[in-house]
Amino acid sequence: MRNHRERGMTLLEIMIVLAILAIIMGLVVGPAVMGHHGRAMEKTTKIKLHKLAYEAYPQWATTSHQICPASLADLTEYMNEKSVTDAWGNKLEMTCGATNPPGVVGLGLRSPGKDGKLNTEDDIVSWD
Repeated sequence: MRNHRERGMTLLEIMIVLAILAIIMGLVVGPAVMGHHGRAMEKTTKIKLHKLAYEAYPQWATTSHQICPASLADLTEYMNEKSVTDAWGNKLEMTCGATNPPGVVGLGLRSPGKDGKLNTEDDIVSWD
């Protein structure tokens, strides 16, 4: 009589294949997804700065008859979102009037960006 072995893959072989696939996915797909996440946070912050500077501020200035708000919290009344932080949770910096950088009219806003430090390469500003 012949010894018949069943054909197919053992559980160990399947687990090895799955482990190899998981390693490949982690090395290839993971960094790409994180890159998209970082760009999404930058875009979200840029949109928020623009909404505050170009939508909420003009409405506030029209109703308050003032040039500069005391704080960004004054503008949240004209926004759906009440937070005055960027996508990383950093506090936004406001410039207005004489404190504006050259060429900025009205209200200027700046986010320290991912690193949380102002005046670095990753800062996001409302006037670009």
